[in-house]
Amino acid sequence: MSHLIELRDRLIRALLSILIVFLCLFYWAKDLYALLAQPLLASLPQGGQMIATDVVGVFLVPMKVALMVAFLIALPYVLYQAWAFIAPGLYAHEKRLALPLVTTSVLLFFVGMAFAYFLVFPAVFGFMAQIAPEGVAWMTDIDKYLSFVLTSFIAFGVTFEVPVVVIVLVKMGIVELETLQGWRPYIIVAAFVIGAIFTPPDVVSQLFLAVPLCLLYELGLLLARFISKPADKDPDKDHFPAAMD
Repeated sequence: MSHLIELRDRLIRALLSILIVFLCLFYWAKDLYALLAQPLLASLPQGGQMIATDVVGVFLVPMKVALMVAFLIALPYVLYQAWAFIAPGLYAHEKRLALPLVTTSVLLFFVGMAFAYFLVFPAVFGFMAQIAPEGVAWMTDIDKYLSFVLTSFIAFGVTFEVPVVVIVLVKMGIVELETLQGWRPYIIVAAFVIGAIFTPPDVVSQLFLAVPLCLLYELGLLLARFISKPADKDPDKDHFPAAMD
């Protein structure tokens, strides 16, 4: 029961931190959405603009963006609360492994989001603007644009986690490094399938997701070469001498 109470308290603290940051960002919600929409706005043809087909969309969509930014800002504190809850149940070597992995995972996820925002979005939107037929007003609803951005952020953020996943699989002894190397052809095919599912139906965006996924998988294999499997016995557990005859 005490563990459930502690879990409740830490969840409340994490949610309160997000709420506090959200309230601080509430005033700049429209500016945050304008910043998020900048890659598309820069690629729209002359006179093009974004539209809102929902009555309350002009209010709810900026609020969603502000909430997303608030979560990202409060994420270190949220992760600290999660770490404080699970750390007492971990051995010392598990703590040494978990903390760098969590930190690296968060940083790689942010790098994936930045990659999508600064490289993928301008290229994809510029390509769409060039192939738009003559006489067609290319505009999009702000809510649909937000859904597209969130899907892309999650897809590219998770893609950049591939090296961490490979290292964990090898470190924990779940999969042999040679087995992962043998999966290379299937990973390449899966990368293009994932790119076709989570990106718009154009070659540019699919390549922007599939190629980094393959390269990051190779990076994970390279780093995993320096990772040895854990010992069979836990060094943090008590060892009892064998009984004398």
